[in-house]
Amino acid sequence: MKTSQTGLELIESSEGLSLKIAADNSKQQIGYGHDLQAGDSANYANGITQQAAVALLIADLSTRFEPTLNRLLPPTANQNQYDACADFCYNEGPANFAVMLSHGWDQVPVQMPRWDWEEVKGVEVQSAGLAARRAREVVLFNTPC
Repeated sequence: MKTSQTGLELIESSEGLSLKIAADNSKQQIGYGHDLQAGDSANYANGITQQAAVALLIADLSTRFEPTLNRLLPPTANQNQYDACADFCYNEGPANFAVMLSHGWDQVPVQMPRWDWEEVKGVEVQSAGLAARRAREVVLFNTPC
């Protein structure tokens, strides 16, 4: 499977758009949460267009996240479940997605909301923004196709 337009729109709305390099949790990002790698800053010094941001998002999904989803999700997963998991995986990373999924497929809508913590000045705190994101993922996950 691949992330659908619905999934792309969920990620875009959750991540927000930055056409210039911006700091996010001690990392540099651009576009819709695209993490810059060492030496990438020069490539984006003048910023990017929204079209380029979408292209980066699609490339990140196809190379870094969808392979994990396609390996770990059950064949019974529908497109909405796939898209909800794609948003979670994009935000939390493939390793954390695997941890969340290790509780069982039927537990995904129960486990997703538990991932609403972020580090602020060295302290783990619950994040209203992440709680809202997890709630949107659960709604999509539970929406029949």
